[in-house]
Amino acid sequence: MTTGTPRDVLRRMFDAAVASALPSKCLPAHLPPPPKGRTIVIGAGKASAAMARAVEEHWPGELEGLVVTRYGHRVATDRIEIVEAAHPVPDLAGREAAERILKRVQGLSEDDLVLCLISGGGSSLLTLPAPGLTLQDKQAINRALLASGANITEMNCVRKHLSAIKGGRLAAAAAPAKVVTLTISDVPGDDPAVIASGPTIADRTTFADAVAILHKYRITEPAAVLQHLERAADETPKPGDPRLARCETHMIATPQMALEAAAAVAREAGYTPLILGNALEGESRDVAMVHSGIARQVRGFHQPVKAPCVLLSGGETTVTVRGKGRGGRNVEFLLALSVALDGLPGVYALAGDTDGIDGAEETAGAIVTPDTLARAAARGVDAKARLADNDGHGFFEALGDTVVTGPTLTNVNDFRAILIEA
Repeated sequence: MTTGTPRDVLRRMFDAAVASALPSKCLPAHLPPPPKGRTIVIGAGKASAAMARAVEEHWPGELEGLVVTRYGHRVATDRIEIVEAAHPVPDLAGREAAERILKRVQGLSEDDLVLCLISGGGSSLLTLPAPGLTLQDKQAINRALLASGANITEMNCVRKHLSAIKGGRLAAAAAPAKVVTLTISDVPGDDPAVIASGPTIADRTTFADAVAILHKYRITEPAAVLQHLERAADETPKPGDPRLARCETHMIATPQMALEAAAAVAREAGYTPLILGNALEGESRDVAMVHSGIARQVRGFHQPVKAPCVLLSGGETTVTVRGKGRGGRNVEFLLALSVALDGLPGVYALAGDTDGIDGAEETAGAIVTPDTLARAAARGVDAKARLADNDGHGFFEALGDTVVTGPTLTNVNDFRAILIEA
C-alpha cells in the first residue's frame, strides 16, 4: 500500500537527496587533525560557503581562509572570508578571488595545512586566466562550451588548460604544505580531477586533448584561446609530480548517496525503488526517451520492476541549444519525457538540479503528471514546439509545475525520479 500523493512523494525524495549532501551533515567526519603550523582554508563552488561554516563549527584550533561561491550562496562565517561571484559564466569578482586564493597558499611550510573545499560550480567561480589570456577570453569560451553540447568532463578539460589555478596548479603552488581536499561530487563517475576542474588534483589530460574538444564542437573563437592551446607551453601537473606528493582527497558526498537517500523515502511510501544509474550522460531529450521506454515496459509488462515503483537516476545530461529558449537540463528532460509518454496513465516524474539551479535559472526543475500535455494544450501551449525551441522553463512555468528551492548550498548533480503507480 502506498502513502502520500505522487507529487508529495516525488518532492520528499528530492528533498531527501539534497539533505543527504548538506555540508553540515557530511563534512565533519572527514576533517583532518590540526597541523603544527597554520591552517589555511580555501575553496570554490556552490557549496563552498556552507562547507566553510561546517569547518568553523567543528575545527578545534586556529584557522583562516577564503572561499568563493555563487551569488546568493553566502552564509555567515566568522574566520573564513566568503566572496560571491558569477556562475556559469565567470566575472571579475571570481577572477580576483582566484588570484587572492592562489597568493594565500604560496610561501607555506611543511608544518602548514591547506584545507581545500571543492564543490560543483567551482570551475566558473575559480577563474584565473593563464598568462596571455583575458577574463573576456574565458567568458567567451565558457559561453561557447555551454551552448555546444559538450559534457562536463570535456568542458573542464578545456578550462584546465586555460587556467593558472586549475588542473593541479593550486596544489603545486601550496607545496610543501600538506593539502587536504574535501569534495562534494557533481560529476558522473565522481572523478575529483573533473570536479571544479581539479585545482588540487593531478591532471591526466593534455593541451592536445583540449584542442581536440574544441575541434569536435567546431568552436573557433576566441582566437587567443586556440592559439594558447596550440602552443601548449605550460602543461598542467601530472600524476607523480613531486609538488603534489602531500595531497589527499576525500569524497564527502556523491550522487549515489543522494539516490540511496531518495530510495529510502520511496520504500517508506510503499514504492519499490530501482536505481538506473548515478552517472548518466547524453542529450537530455535522448535520456528522456530511454526513461520513457523503461516506464512503458513497467506499465505494460511489469519489467524490470513491478509497479508501484520509482525509477531513480542521476548524472549530468547536456542540452545543445538550437532554439531561442533558455535551455536547462532537467526541464528539457522532463518536457521530452512528457512528449514521449504522451499522457501514459499512472506515470509521474520530477527532475531537478540538487543545487537548486537548473542551468542559469533560479529554478531547480519541474514535475510531470499524466495530464501535463492536456493541461498545456488547454492553455494553448504546444509541448513539441517548446521542446524544439529548448524552452522547458517557459513550458513548466506556464503550467505552474516548476520546483523552486532557492540555493540548497550543496550540489550532487541532477536528480531524476519517475514514479509509476500500480
